[in-house]
Parts: sequence; structure tokens; C-alpha cells
Amino acid sequence: MAILEAKNLSYFYQDGENRRYILRETDIAFEKGKFYTILGQSGSGKTTLLSLLSALESPKEGNVFYNGKDIKEIGYETFRRNNIGIVFQHYNLIPYMTAVENVMVPMAITENELPANKTDVAYNLLDYIGIVKSKADRPVNRLSGGEQQRVAIARSLATNVDVILADEPTGNLDEEMEQEIVEIFKKLAHEHGKCVVVVTHSQEIATLSDEIYYLRKGKLKAYE
Repeated sequence: MAILEAKNLSYFYQDGENRRYILRETDIAFEKGKFYTILGQSGSGKTTLLSLLSALESPKEGNVFYNGKDIKEIGYETFRRNNIGIVFQHYNLIPYMTAVENVMVPMAITENELPANKTDVAYNLLDYIGIVKSKADRPVNRLSGGEQQRVAIARSLATNVDVILADEPTGNLDEEMEQEIVEIFKKLAHEHGKCVVVVTHSQEIATLSDEIYYLRKGKLKAYE
């Protein structure tokens, strides 16, 4: 059964009587335990699709479902707070906070049940994705780009969600670091049962995923 699903999803801008579609009548379903990529060039609509799946934007037409329930009924803020983790291309970390403090931020607002010692959880998550304690205690603006992206991934996992959505997560990284980040995503999907969805323009990332979709001019197709 799909954990996250879009049905007849459309997004457009209205210009008088004309509509400029960014995304048109999209259907797609995602399962736990799989690593998905959505390929597309700049302007293809892939960031819009991710924004709709993550409830950062609301669709003009169609619906997004989480475990069979419309996320409108869940509530967009509640859905973002409790059900998904988001990884951004530019990290979106709080620069004056340490890595471990950044990971603990979503723990303070989620309604999910978490272990009592949240600090230990944060350190363990960072260690799991390759940030040792000495670096976890540094302000994130003193970490490299690859290290900051690892912190962002740890933050997305902090509330024990099943779905990770990532927007061009390796866009600012070199090829070696890109490979390392992709391996983390694969491990999260295959060993920990997460549903991982990455939108990217990178064919290299796509070839390492379980399922590939291609978005062109707002129309989504399975990649062949």
C-alpha cells in the first residue's frame, strides 16, 4: 500500500482567462522501503511537485494522500510537523546553532512520541550519518557543505517519520560527496524502511534509485 500518493494533481498560474500549468494531472504513488528519483530539467515542475507532496504549497486541482488520508484533512502544518522530513538543496539550517541543536529543533514541535533524552537521539542520528560529536557541537556555519547536508538529513529523521522528501540534495556538492549522500538515502530506504523521494536533474543519482520518473513540461512519466 502506498504511504504517499498524488491523484490528478495540478498546479497553475491564472493569467486573465489563461492558465499556465506548472504541473498537470499528475498521478504517482510511493511505498515504504524504496528510494525514488524524479528527474527533470530546471523549470520542468519537479520542485513544484515536491512542494505539493510536502504541503509547502496547496494544489489547484487534485489531492495528496498520506496513508490513504487527504493531507488537507490531516492539516498541512500538522502533516509537515509529524509525518514527513524535508531536505533542501541549500540545507535551511539555523547558522548560529550547532549541528545537534539544529537536529533538535523539529523535536520541539512534533506531536510524535519521542524518547525522553532527545539530545542523545540527536547525537546518535548525527553519528549514524557521519557527523562525529566534535563536529556535532560546532555551529553549522563552520561545517563543510557536505557536512551541512548530512545535518539536514539527520534533522529530517529527528521526528521518526517514514517519508523523506529531498529537493536537489546534492546540487551544491562535488561528485564524491554526492555518492556518499545517495548511499545514505539508499540505506534509509532499504535498511530502515523509509520512503525516500528525491527530485534531481542528475542521471547519476537516478541510476542508483529503485524507481525513476521523468517530469517534462509538467507531465510525469515512468522513466524507460
